Amino acid sequence: VLSIQVKCYHEIITIGYRVYHSYDLPWFRSLSWYFLLCVNYFFYGETVADYFAMFVQRREQLQFLIRYHRFISFALYLTGFCMFVLSLVKKHYRLQFYMFAWTHVTLLITVTQSHLVIQNLFEGMIWFLVPISSVICNDITAYIFGFFFGRTPLIKLSPKKTWEGFIGGFFSTVVFGFIFSYFLAQHQYFVCPEEYNSETNRFVTECEPSELFQMKKYSLPPLLQAVLGWEAVNMYPFQMHSIALSTFASLIGPFGGFFASGFKRAFKIKDFADTIPGHGGIMDRFDCQYLMATFVHVYITSFIRGPNPSKLLKQLLVLQPEQQLNVYKTLKSHLIEKGILQPSLRE
Repeated sequence: VLSIQVKCYHEIITIGYRVYHSYDLPWFRSLSWYFLLCVNYFFYGETVADYFAMFVQRREQLQFLIRYHRFISFALYLTGFCMFVLSLVKKHYRLQFYMFAWTHVTLLITVTQSHLVIQNLFEGMIWFLVPISSVICNDITAYIFGFFFGRTPLIKLSPKKTWEGFIGGFFSTVVFGFIFSYFLAQHQYFVCPEEYNSETNRFVTECEPSELFQMKKYSLPPLLQAVLGWEAVNMYPFQMHSIALSTFASLIGPFGGFFASGFKRAFKIKDFADTIPGHGGIMDRFDCQYLMATFVHVYITSFIRGPNPSKLLKQLLVLQPEQQLNVYKTLKSHLIEKGILQPSLRE
């Protein structure tokens, strides 16, 4: 994910650099890479503090970095900000602020959203594989339907896109996501959240699958019963969520591609780069994936993820003993008030 992110960032920044370099202005490319380093330091530091808390607690040299992580990140960014101000050249202020904004928007598109890809991975491989495969499936099937049946133009930004391809890609992707989810949901490796085991120093993908990944029986609506002749079907609840993911990949995901097409037309270029022969740059292949990753993260936090006792326990274990004792007393008082503790434990 980091490698793809850096390459996408490089492709977009290079387009801006061609404009900026013609004026022989200082520091743009250096500052752009410096800001990339700062933002990645912040996001990956947050991830380390969140998922590797026990590992960090055992190493004194890392405790300082984690404790003051946000202050250090801000200080690094502030250094870059001051360097930018010092680089301002008379008669070119507007162009320099334009390129400053260019860098920050690129960081938002690539770094922030690629970090969400990693967050999705920690929720379970299935939350990574189904969305990314749905986007790829939609890209392929929309092309096939458009090639054989396409007659009606869809959008001026992409003249080759047709309504027939758009609609055909939608139905094909929903079916693909539904079937693909069925096979992945059967394996713990794909459905279990990624958790770091500090004792074995490795990630663990073994768990008791949640209700999302346990087979259930669903009654069909009367109309489908009459058509199919079935009263009920057995499937995983996640397959219902896969329909939402596939729908987004088919109906909204392509707008990431349209956005990229508009961007390239604005600068009169065919592709972001020539990294992949016949396909253009890495960004040409991942223009929809970043938008999809953001949706998946929002979907998980809004409809799927609940309180995580395991994660909360890890955070409690890194507290000082007196802090842990205060938490224990507060929790005990709360349970007594609710009548959950046995009378014999109140003493």
